[in-house]
Amino acid sequence: MERGFTMEKVWKRVHRASPMKIIIAGYFFIILLGAGLLCLPISIKAGESLTSFSDALFTATSATCVTGLVRFDTYTHWSFFGQLVILLLIQVGGIGFMTFAIYAVSMTKKKIGLTTRVIMQNAISAPQVGGIVRMTRFILFGTFLIEGTGAVLLSLYFCPRLGFFEGIWYGIFHSISAFCNAGFDLMGRREPFSSLTTIGGNWYVNGIIMLLIIIGGLGFFVWRDLATNHFSLKKLRLHSKLVLVVTAGLIFFGALLLFIFEQGNADFVQMPFSQKGLSALFQSVTARTAGFNSMDLAKMTQSSQFLLICLMLIGGSTGSTAGGVKTTTLAVFMISIVSTMRQKKNMEVFGRRLDDGVIRLATCIFSMYLILSLTVAMAVSSIEGMPLLTALFESASAVGTVGLTLGVTTGLGMVSKCLIMFLMFVGRVGSVTILVALASEKNRTVSKLPLEKIQVG
Repeated sequence: MERGFTMEKVWKRVHRASPMKIIIAGYFFIILLGAGLLCLPISIKAGESLTSFSDALFTATSATCVTGLVRFDTYTHWSFFGQLVILLLIQVGGIGFMTFAIYAVSMTKKKIGLTTRVIMQNAISAPQVGGIVRMTRFILFGTFLIEGTGAVLLSLYFCPRLGFFEGIWYGIFHSISAFCNAGFDLMGRREPFSSLTTIGGNWYVNGIIMLLIIIGGLGFFVWRDLATNHFSLKKLRLHSKLVLVVTAGLIFFGALLLFIFEQGNADFVQMPFSQKGLSALFQSVTARTAGFNSMDLAKMTQSSQFLLICLMLIGGSTGSTAGGVKTTTLAVFMISIVSTMRQKKNMEVFGRRLDDGVIRLATCIFSMYLILSLTVAMAVSSIEGMPLLTALFESASAVGTVGLTLGVTTGLGMVSKCLIMFLMFVGRVGSVTILVALASEKNRTVSKLPLEKIQVG
């Protein structure tokens, strides 16, 4: 009997594993690889102390899970090599490692098996296995086209101020970070951990960043639907219509409420009216998993901070670079409430009827995110001795893969760091993916137990 591991044996084990377990293992491997590279002396700037493995693991997890919570300022601590490693982790984590893998295999002209297609389907939340290779090519082409355009536009701002080569690097870094909803930035050149606060009134840069965040957060299937139907809203699939409506509503009402709530913030009141509008709009957009900030979040009113927590938990859309419970999950809840109020048996919207099982899935996702964020918030609040709202802000930011913080990330202890890393991983991979991966095939049954009704409400 042959002993040891061969590539053939490894490949057979991969094919026997469930798609969910392969996705989890893939992200875990990429995080460990990134952490190893960030521990190298070449990854840090001269004069900076060597990065501990726990801090490197935290940074790699944050980058791969496109979150943006950091232990060190990205510009002041990491060298160009370290920044490049972080950017590659963001790119792979943003559009999914399986997207690159499928495309690489397709370029060799080899036949892609059903198992690999199913893994890819689960990785990008595709509605069906058919056409998955074409969808992969569309995702990569669209991603590089949008990121490239964003990089050019941002470079036009940075090059005159930083020089040609550094300006180009800033344009590329921030374009990829914004499109992938990662929130990492190099603005620490002016002031560490400042994000975009030093250029909070600049409509050009803030506008480009917002557009990249929104496009990345809409989802690959919404782009495909829009492109196929030549941006005709009437011809779009129900999924795309719900995503667009909910996204627009969250951005508008989020900005309006922030504008109102921040009237109690002295710094906000002193801003020119145009900058007030821009700041409120930017925070409404970035709170939905992007992680940049153009205002000092710690100085915001508690009403605004709690609103940001709600926006962070909602996140972007299914099949996008964003995290959170997703806009379609919120849409299902709202439709369910309206249907119950109108005493309708079925959930209906835009002339279509929703599957009854979708509300059960939406409830599971929402409950998991809420339970995880609240549990970790209470634990971190107790361990670190910080206010519960501050801890909840940090945990919601982690599980929603956002990256916004009230300034407490750098001071977290080892246990709190591990809890936040766990939330970031769950937020990127998906709570349902982890539950399905942990479930046993033996426990499934097709039989039905006797029905008995209970009273709720």
